[in-house]
Amino acid sequence: MRDRVLAAGVDTLQDYELLELLLFHTIERIDVKPQAKRLLARFGTLGDVLSADTERLKDEGVDPRTVVMFRAVREAGLRLARREVVDRPVIGSWQKLIDYCHAALQYEKTEQFRILFLDRKNVLIADEVQQRGTVDHTPVYPREVVKRALALSASALILVHNHPSGDPTPSRADIEMTKEVKAAAKALGIEVHDHLVIGRKSHASFRSLGLLS
Repeated sequence: MRDRVLAAGVDTLQDYELLELLLFHTIERIDVKPQAKRLLARFGTLGDVLSADTERLKDEGVDPRTVVMFRAVREAGLRLARREVVDRPVIGSWQKLIDYCHAALQYEKTEQFRILFLDRKNVLIADEVQQRGTVDHTPVYPREVVKRALALSASALILVHNHPSGDPTPSRADIEMTKEVKAAAKALGIEVHDHLVIGRKSHASFRSLGLLS
């Protein structure tokens, strides 16, 4: 496997082979291909394996050393994706922003509400997790959103949250919450550019859907 990567590149590997390569570096002297295939069958995708809860991984026979490797690989991917959107106008790098949001949220098992804070030139100055919730609900407090925006001297916001169900269709609660945040922000001269809902394979944009008017 190592020789194959050196000769042809890692992009030629299938998901189970890439996972096998990772396992090879943490589990010595055994054939790790069966475990790689078993983990993919159990969790679904490579991203699901790398993002799985520690206890669930342990239940599948994954040792702590390998769990740490998975966490490091996922974090490295997120940081690389983040570098594509930090310190540059996000409006002109919209697809890269979407890609980053997917990388950060599509494998989360519970709802997470993030806020992207932008300056007057729409440059991303901060990306913060505001709240974490359950599998289908995250409490959001407009006053706290605006308070944090003022603390960062942000001029605009992009709201982002995920739907662990996989369906990014905004719920009635999502729509009402967004209206409240937008009203609170507008009163202080802060614009809400969009609210993105991240699903497993797609996303929904409140602006594109006409839900920010």
